Amino acid sequence: MTDTSTTLERFGVDDRALSKTLRELMSRRIDDADLYFEHVVSESLSMEESMVKQTSRSVHQGVGVRAVSGDKTGYAHSDEIDGERLLESARAARAIADQSANGGTVSISPRRAVHDLYPVSSAPTVDEPLDAKLELLGQIDALARAYDPRINQVMAGISSNVKTVVIVDREGRVTIDERPLQRLSVTCIAVDGQNRQVGRSGGGGRSSFEFFLDDDVWKDYVEEAARRAILNLSAVDSPAGEMNVVLGPGWPGILLHEAIGHGLEGDFNRKGTSAFAGLLNQEVASPLVTVVDDGTIGARRGSLNVDDEGTPTQRNVLIHKGVLRAYMQDRLNARLMGVPATGNGRRQSYSHVPMPRMTNTFMLAGEDSPEDIIKSVKRGIYAVAFGGGQVDITSGKFTFTGSEAYLIEDGEVTQPVKGATFIGNGPDVLKRVSAVGHDLALDRGVGVCGKDGQSVPVGVGLPTIRINGLTVGGVATR
Repeated sequence: MTDTSTTLERFGVDDRALSKTLRELMSRRIDDADLYFEHVVSESLSMEESMVKQTSRSVHQGVGVRAVSGDKTGYAHSDEIDGERLLESARAARAIADQSANGGTVSISPRRAVHDLYPVSSAPTVDEPLDAKLELLGQIDALARAYDPRINQVMAGISSNVKTVVIVDREGRVTIDERPLQRLSVTCIAVDGQNRQVGRSGGGGRSSFEFFLDDDVWKDYVEEAARRAILNLSAVDSPAGEMNVVLGPGWPGILLHEAIGHGLEGDFNRKGTSAFAGLLNQEVASPLVTVVDDGTIGARRGSLNVDDEGTPTQRNVLIHKGVLRAYMQDRLNARLMGVPATGNGRRQSYSHVPMPRMTNTFMLAGEDSPEDIIKSVKRGIYAVAFGGGQVDITSGKFTFTGSEAYLIEDGEVTQPVKGATFIGNGPDVLKRVSAVGHDLALDRGVGVCGKDGQSVPVGVGLPTIRINGLTVGGVATR
């Protein structure tokens, strides 16, 4: 267990300063309060045109102080941490509370960790020798260029950080979490005359840099990026219209995350702005569909020992065999909705207020053979990877672009297509799932989720699934 006093010394505060700040916060009647300290060491390197393009290293820290009354949140933050700054932040945050004084004392005590999901070696993630990272980027560049002479440009980058958070709740309980995070990205550009195509790949998670030194790992990323770039050179324009679509395992789960996952977050449902609001214990999907958000999977990008409010993460079954069972909750929305917090209170940094967010969100495997699912489609699209997209949380409407997709003709995967855009409505699409494969896979660890101007790392996953009658945008067929 991490030593509380040693960690707090990093921020220049002690138990006395914490107690005084909490007393100031609690001097008026409020429903919730906490202090969130954060210390982050980050390093990034990138290579382009076979040369080092950029290197950076940064250290930053700060504290956020929150007071909650009803559904109103007072929040103040500072990148300078001392006793006086804490008191100033506490006074500013609790200014929303206008009821009588509570008084009382607060004792500071450590909180026992529930999970240990991402143990790392004694050497911190960002302290690996720079030469080792530069050597790896050079090997990536060389392997990608050797894949095919049409690979015209290669870009690769490594980002590493270690974030130490200390969360002090209104009872004075202290939770400490040290969170490593790694990501390796590879982009290849292939050129054939005027035809220019891009392929991307990468991965990562809450591990040490040694994870990327495994030849099978980084070489797989390179070959996938190069293969996609070359593949798209021969892609034909996607047909358009309503057709059956098969989504491959893994990264296509981003569609599930965006089109359905956000609609299952507590704040949207408490306010009645989600397409799933008021539908608990009702059928919202095909009986083949079970959707889970699980922040407890070891070393995964979206996993956390505790969320950013100090609540241990857990495995939350959101939809079970087509029936909506739960929403993802932070403390504020859980209290207002009269349900337990689910370990989904997340924030980008100490300068941001926590809100309900996903961790690792995926659909559970079914019993169908992926090969049989494809064979069942007379004419359609097989989507292996997605690029960008957008979603309207209120209506559930989404638009996604396929970055690797193929035609299915008479039950066979044939030629690659480009320009395929998938258009639909999240709740409606769930009901159109007609087959679920037994090949559940999680993404490689590259997901970043945006909400209300905040970005956090997440994971997604999916088995092979068939969706009947999805609208595909492309080139209109005659």
